[in-house]
Amino acid sequence: MATLAQWISGSRPRTLPMAAAPVVIGSAAAFGLDAFKPANAVLAALVAVLLQVGVNYANDYSDGIRGTDDNRVGPFRLTGSKAAEPAEVKRAAFLAFGAAMVFGLFLVVLSQTWWLLLVGAGCVAAAWGYTGGKNPYGYLGLGDVFVFVFFGLVATLGTTYTQAGTLSAASWVGAIGTGLIADALLMANNVRDIPTDRVSGKRTLAVRLGDSRARRAYVLMLGVAVLGSLVLVPWNPWMLVVLLLVPACLTPTWLMLGGKSGPRLIPVLAQTGFINLGYAGLFSLAIVLGVLL
Repeated sequence: MATLAQWISGSRPRTLPMAAAPVVIGSAAAFGLDAFKPANAVLAALVAVLLQVGVNYANDYSDGIRGTDDNRVGPFRLTGSKAAEPAEVKRAAFLAFGAAMVFGLFLVVLSQTWWLLLVGAGCVAAAWGYTGGKNPYGYLGLGDVFVFVFFGLVATLGTTYTQAGTLSAASWVGAIGTGLIADALLMANNVRDIPTDRVSGKRTLAVRLGDSRARRAYVLMLGVAVLGSLVLVPWNPWMLVVLLLVPACLTPTWLMLGGKSGPRLIPVLAQTGFINLGYAGLFSLAIVLGVLL
């Protein structure tokens, strides 16, 4: 039986900044539209984090029963390590998805955005279909699309819309930026796993690109995300503060381009997650300062 510490580790807490960042940006964008609603923001954060936890457990279960994690180098896996029964991990995934749907329903009722119920159902279906089912799209190299759309565009724009009832240029730029950084985190994870994924038939985008090009893609994603915020400078000069994030990008960039592999790439995951939080914080700060000053 898995311990509480193992269940927490299996939820992959290092990936949770990927869920929090878009909510922070989306809420800041709502503030920029003079429509920030704290209760809606909290509900959006709960939905995002629970969906992320659900995705992590679902991936643990699906990859575990397929044998993909049998020789995996990286964070602890509940199913692959046999610390927990596959059925227990699957149950944990759906409990997280169910809790996310409950909080999502509260958010929809509070914001009166009933059409978002369909979006929420799509999020859960996409989260399970990433590595679950007969034809998981994560094994076809489409996982990066899922992450960008749902943990970038949908999470950020949905947060803004449930507070303001409309969107802004800042919400779009921020959604694209945080989505790209989330994709960079996934790319770093998949570069580390290229050897085992090839053997198991998991054709991630990193596997399709090959080691060298996948590493360069990671750097490109970070660069476009950080520098992309500059398009808003003519309307909000405070967006220049996002450039303070550049030094934080240097270490993971060096590790990726330096050819580090296996366990030596694990720190890149945490670093990229904190880069996403830093991006969210600085981008949001720029919006707030642009309104107040």
